[in-house]
Amino acid sequence: MLPIDFNGLNAAVHGPLRLGVLTSLQLDGTLDFSTLKSRLDTADGSLAMHLRRLEEEGYVAMTKEFVGRRPKTSYKLTTTGRRALGDYLSTLRQLLDAMDAAMLRQQQPRKL
Repeated sequence: MLPIDFNGLNAAVHGPLRLGVLTSLQLDGTLDFSTLKSRLDTADGSLAMHLRRLEEEGYVAMTKEFVGRRPKTSYKLTTTGRRALGDYLSTLRQLLDAMDAAMLRQQQPRKL
């Protein structure tokens, strides 16, 4: 069995909120801050901190505009972010496949 590269579990992606942001942007495209906040059921400050980290990594890009007199901040997944999410999911897939195989081996009766 090949070793699983746990280093593929990118810490910038791994946190639940960051993974939620990247997944939401992958599935739905560009989303505004309010939509992300509502979808992920989190506080403004927490979401802003995680979005800033994802921006620093180059995984998301932010745009600001005004709609009427109100500011609107939107985020989209970058090519780098899409790749990081794909790599992360690939590592998780390897882990799940290894766990499934181990569970099947444990369920098989032993030969005498």
